[in-house]
Amino acid sequence: MKASVVGFHDKQVGNGALFEDIYLIDGKRTPFGKYTGGLSTVSPTDLGIIASRAAIEASGVPASDIDQTIVANIGQASADSFFLPRHIALYSGAPIESTALLTQRICGSGVELLGQAAEQIALGKANLVLGCGTDTMSRFPLASYAARQGFQLGRPEFIDVLWEALNDTAAVPMGFTADNLAREFSLSREEVDAFAMRSQKRYAMAHEANFFQGEITPIAAKGVLEIENLKPRKYRCNGRDGIAADEHPRQVTMEQLAKLPFVFSKEGPTTAGSASGIVDGAAALMIASGEYVRANGLKPLGKIRGFASTGVLPEVMGIGPVPAINLLLTQMGLTTKNIDRFEINEAFSAQCLAVARALKLDEEKLNINGGAIAIGHPLGATGVRLALTCLKTLHRDNKQLGIASACIGGGQGIAMVVEAC
Repeated sequence: MKASVVGFHDKQVGNGALFEDIYLIDGKRTPFGKYTGGLSTVSPTDLGIIASRAAIEASGVPASDIDQTIVANIGQASADSFFLPRHIALYSGAPIESTALLTQRICGSGVELLGQAAEQIALGKANLVLGCGTDTMSRFPLASYAARQGFQLGRPEFIDVLWEALNDTAAVPMGFTADNLAREFSLSREEVDAFAMRSQKRYAMAHEANFFQGEITPIAAKGVLEIENLKPRKYRCNGRDGIAADEHPRQVTMEQLAKLPFVFSKEGPTTAGSASGIVDGAAALMIASGEYVRANGLKPLGKIRGFASTGVLPEVMGIGPVPAINLLLTQMGLTTKNIDRFEINEAFSAQCLAVARALKLDEEKLNINGGAIAIGHPLGATGVRLALTCLKTLHRDNKQLGIASACIGGGQGIAMVVEAC
């Protein structure tokens, strides 16, 4: 068998690709630090290097074998962001001759980079690809886009890029899209809050069982990232201690959630408790051809079977996973009943719950270790985490097929089918 790809395009829905003999060897992620928390002083480049080095070590492959590095990063949160993918590649040990690029599909970027890596391998342009998603959302800047052209005395114009990024200027702010879906699917405040509490509780149970230790690499309070012939990179966490666990999860009750005010529309039901957390973090996976896997005697986590992306109306962007999942499964001759585990990003409780209802999912298969309501959603890293968590869950539960999927700001959806080895 040889790595191969077959693309597909449905003009009324979207596009994607099906793969043969392409593997996800292993991966790691950093803990996800809460907004202005432990990782808020660490650049996305450094977070990406830390996650990538850990993924390479977990995979048991030499970094010198890396042919390409594909990175997702949404917010340019450090002065050297222009060099982010190249620096992550080089400081992770990839050869000077290897190449690096940045991909951006907002919340779906992590899944997108895995699909792009698979395509590069299937086209014969690589045998081993480092895939990394990273964002330090706490460091998204205050910006003055017109300062070079001058401003009136006493009237400099600055915006908060993090806040403005949550607003689709072509339609409505992101949270409004969840409230729109809540109305369309007749979701009550109580149902939405219950979904949020379930995410927190499921995360707590998985954490108590040490599930996340298998995917998290701890970060020391400070450190120096060094590689031969390059200048050392120093980082320091926000606080005296390092960070070894996710910071955003919390214990909540329905009574506490019920007291929170609506954040977006006057009618709700979205609150701070039923929205994904703004967090900092990175995740990385090693993607390889079957030829490389067999030649090196590796035992990969799983295969990439296919991925698809679709477009939807911006004002209901959260429904994006529905057509993406349906399109991909149709192309594969499968249905949702054939899928053992779903990792669908919880951008908002109402959004994820609407997707589950539209697909008529068995919710006992959905985000069974909790989701972004508990863990948080570092934009560029989330898709990689979804795929990694999905495969780890399939192995733990002795299951075979899983889906990693996300809605995308602006009105898109993306989905990937993975198979445990």
